[in-house]
Amino acid sequence: MLTAISPIDGRYQSKTQELAPYFSEFALIKYRVQVEIEYFIALCELPLPQLNGFDTHNVERLRGITRYFDETQAARIKEIERRTNHDVKAVEYFLKEEFEEMGLGMWKEFIHFALTSQDINNTAVPLSLKAALNDVYDVFFVKIVEKLHALTREWAQIPMLARTHGQVASPTLLGKEIEVFSERLSVQFRQLKEIPFSAKFGGATGNFNAHYVAYPETNWHEFANDFVNNRLRLQRSNPTTQIEHYDNLAALFHALSRINTVLIDFCRDIWTYISMDYFKQKTIAGEVGSSAMPHKVNPIDFENAEGNLGIANAIFGHLAEKLPISRLQRDLTDSTVSRNVGVPMGHTLIAFKSILKGLDKLLLNEAKLDADLEANWAVVAEAIQNILRREGYPKPYEALKDLTRGKAAISKKDIQDFIEKLEVSAEVKSELQGITPQNYVGKFL
Repeated sequence: MLTAISPIDGRYQSKTQELAPYFSEFALIKYRVQVEIEYFIALCELPLPQLNGFDTHNVERLRGITRYFDETQAARIKEIERRTNHDVKAVEYFLKEEFEEMGLGMWKEFIHFALTSQDINNTAVPLSLKAALNDVYDVFFVKIVEKLHALTREWAQIPMLARTHGQVASPTLLGKEIEVFSERLSVQFRQLKEIPFSAKFGGATGNFNAHYVAYPETNWHEFANDFVNNRLRLQRSNPTTQIEHYDNLAALFHALSRINTVLIDFCRDIWTYISMDYFKQKTIAGEVGSSAMPHKVNPIDFENAEGNLGIANAIFGHLAEKLPISRLQRDLTDSTVSRNVGVPMGHTLIAFKSILKGLDKLLLNEAKLDADLEANWAVVAEAIQNILRREGYPKPYEALKDLTRGKAAISKKDIQDFIEKLEVSAEVKSELQGITPQNYVGKFL
């Protein structure tokens, strides 16, 4: 949309549309409707005299309200909200209208019975977030990790000059460097999956005051545990104030942020390898790399991903810092902040798609990797000095340091000449002469 303020719903709308069923205003309303209906159904399963006459054949009719909920019904709730100036109350009034139309009006006062709005919001939001992670986030995350695994296998035996502190260092294998990121991501993903989706359900101040005053013989905490844990498949927090603690939600955002941080690191490394000409990039007909320089193929996918991951982390950080803090039993700051949960998810999804696109465009320039190795024979000095240590050669480190440190260039001939002058056996000299920058790579599996 050209008039959208946020790029998520404007420039990048086509890349984030999968998240609309979970984080849009429509989605939040629908999840609220779902919780309200499930709560009413759960009440009907209690031995409450006023609900004894409710025909259980109506249960699926009620669930059909959620199943077939559409934008027309959401618009009706927004219309009611303009009158009530309260979004959750508007959902209650909408459902009462629906009950009347279905001939169930005599039970409509048990919609939202004894609840506060946060009993609905603090279950609807984690429900939507859980579904979005399972249905969308996990799918694209797994695609990235699987792609990295594939590249690890493809490049497992490709030697590459490593750089520590930006300086040439002992050679490595390109596949191993890719696998480092795959492993980091997998570890963080496992930690992400250990974090429960917590929810609050306990009335105006968390004590079920209204519930117990109306039905003092009912064990409302037991009811809530079953409702939240088993029916909604969340984890109920107790005791609470009027709102969820948000501590586990903060942990979730921190975990998502750590995954993004690993990917930022990855994007910067790939960007650097492209700038070093280790990778070329596939060109796409009609695309322009630079408005001024026709020859350029810029690493825009990794730049786009890095930028969006950074924005996502800034918002994840604020959500994690802000949401667990509330004055006394509740203030309203969490309400407006929690509406932005989908924003960092949107930026993260944009980044995921950009990374996948960028990876598909990479073309390995093996000749450049080999040329860099061949131009840096000094990197085998570490290998030579450790074999000399093994052989008891006096001061091998110092000998290699004098040969290599700070020199403009050390050639293959320089190394070979050094080896020839060593006072070691012919077998050791042969062993040393067999070491090259291309084969001094160790093992990573």
